[in-house]
Amino acid sequence: MKLEGLTVLDLSLFLPGPAATQLMADHGARVIKVENPRAPEPTRSAAAFPWQQGGETVMFRNTQRGKESIALDLKTAAGKNALLALVSNADVVVEAFRPGVAERLGIDYASLSAENPSLIYCSISAFGQTGPWRDRPAHDTATVAAAGILDVTRSPEGDSGPAIIGVPIADMLSSYLALSGILMALHRRHLTGEGDFVDISMFESVLASSPNIMGPVFGGNQAPNRLSERTHGGNAMLNVYETGDGQYLALGGGEHKFVEALFEGLGRPDFIAAVTGPAGRGHWEAIAFLRDKFRTRSRSEWEAWFAGRDICWSPVVSLHEAWRSEHVLARGMRFSDTEGNDHIGSAIKFTMEPAQINTKLPAMGEQTAKILSELDLTDADRKAILNGL
Repeated sequence: MKLEGLTVLDLSLFLPGPAATQLMADHGARVIKVENPRAPEPTRSAAAFPWQQGGETVMFRNTQRGKESIALDLKTAAGKNALLALVSNADVVVEAFRPGVAERLGIDYASLSAENPSLIYCSISAFGQTGPWRDRPAHDTATVAAAGILDVTRSPEGDSGPAIIGVPIADMLSSYLALSGILMALHRRHLTGEGDFVDISMFESVLASSPNIMGPVFGGNQAPNRLSERTHGGNAMLNVYETGDGQYLALGGGEHKFVEALFEGLGRPDFIAAVTGPAGRGHWEAIAFLRDKFRTRSRSEWEAWFAGRDICWSPVVSLHEAWRSEHVLARGMRFSDTEGNDHIGSAIKFTMEPAQINTKLPAMGEQTAKILSELDLTDADRKAILNGL
């Protein structure tokens, strides 16, 4: 597999770090999860994450599979000595402490790279390791709000307030950027032998995902007027419409061929020229027509109408419906292990050496004794760690 031979130490919790390191585990890396025995990975908790399969939370199962767990209290001398011993043979460290915490613990990049100059050290935080917002506490929704994305996430119909985005985009975008940065740094290390520090900001991961909506900000020095912007409700062909049975469908592409196929099919070719043009006022009459038209039939009736037509569209399905679709199953994005537990598959697909997913989950500290036996530690440190479990 692509990452076979790499050793990754995962000091992170919850989602961004664990999601990145799980992708690495899926593709062959040895990922050792370092857990505090007094405060283990929070997603293990059924109280906080009540949906379970096979005795584990769904969240834990889909962020921690294929890893090993070592229980270390990094505030103790023995725990810190064990981490330093781990680092000496590791390739990558991923942590998501608030800025300054790793330094106070003596496990920051400067400290660990002194033990291993070729180490790739990735920090994921809300706003990054520098700047005036460095110390502001924030999780996904707050960073998305700070990036201006909640303000533009509103219904195109009516005067609704900001809507919470249905997936934790700051968490996941920062996770993927962390993986990208780590792989870039590993490539550079292959050429130079030098390690590196990767500073990933959840806030910046959202900012960086915005090039298609920055026209009015950079070009006009103003916030977007939603109903004049193509992706925020001002384009008839990039919009959401209610159907007659209270469900919804989405149009998702404004190329001329799609516009032509839709409005000729609906008997209104007079809208083609305007809807092919710039978003905004020229689209409003067509949008009003489509709102009325789509309410005349049920979602299933519209699905039958769209079948075979070259139009970019989709019904708005529930999460439950999406994950049962034949395409999701055919592509292996949902699969079951031998015990019948569901897993999210790998979205990174290779022809050569594809992911070989290990669905085993580590109990907290399950591999502690085994991993300690591999390290150059004193017997006193080993005993201190094992007695503290």
